[in-house]
Amino acid sequence: MTNPSSEQWTVPPDGRPHEEQPRWRQDFPIDWPQDQYIFRREFIKFLLLTSGAFTAGQFWFLVQNFLRRGQPAPPVQEIARVDDIPVGGSLLFEYPAHSPARLLVRVDEETFVAYEQQCTHLLCPVIPQVEERQLHCPCHEGYFDLMSGRPLAGPPQRPLARVNLEVRDGVVYATGIEERTV
Repeated sequence: MTNPSSEQWTVPPDGRPHEEQPRWRQDFPIDWPQDQYIFRREFIKFLLLTSGAFTAGQFWFLVQNFLRRGQPAPPVQEIARVDDIPVGGSLLFEYPAHSPARLLVRVDEETFVAYEQQCTHLLCPVIPQVEERQLHCPCHEGYFDLMSGRPLAGPPQRPLARVNLEVRDGVVYATGIEERTV
């Protein structure tokens, strides 16, 4: 297809000749069909740039994943004393330091669980419901199993990242984070 000439005009929207058009249309004569015309080369260039951006994004994710795996495990960190958290109670903490909030829940006298506090759907905070044995995300009515962190209902599809815990001498310690994808 040939390039349309810049002097070639189409009929204005109201059908009147150019001389009878309102003053504003004479001052700003935009020929919309020519203005909207896209050449094949421009379209191919757009497709190549968009595909290149998506490919670069995928490689960026791979690099980040590779670098994340090379990081050392976070250090063991004291979270709380056992006596400070009642059965059915919870506590927010950061592990490791300067990371998103984590949630420690005391399920019964001897059982503690800890997860990231952000829902895997849209990062809303989850709220423990110990009696129902679940974590509730009030933003979109998502539910996670309290003991495993796996999604039970609602939009979340991925489980919560679990914080590995140890209880020694009446103190709860965080010993690592278990990132789970399924």
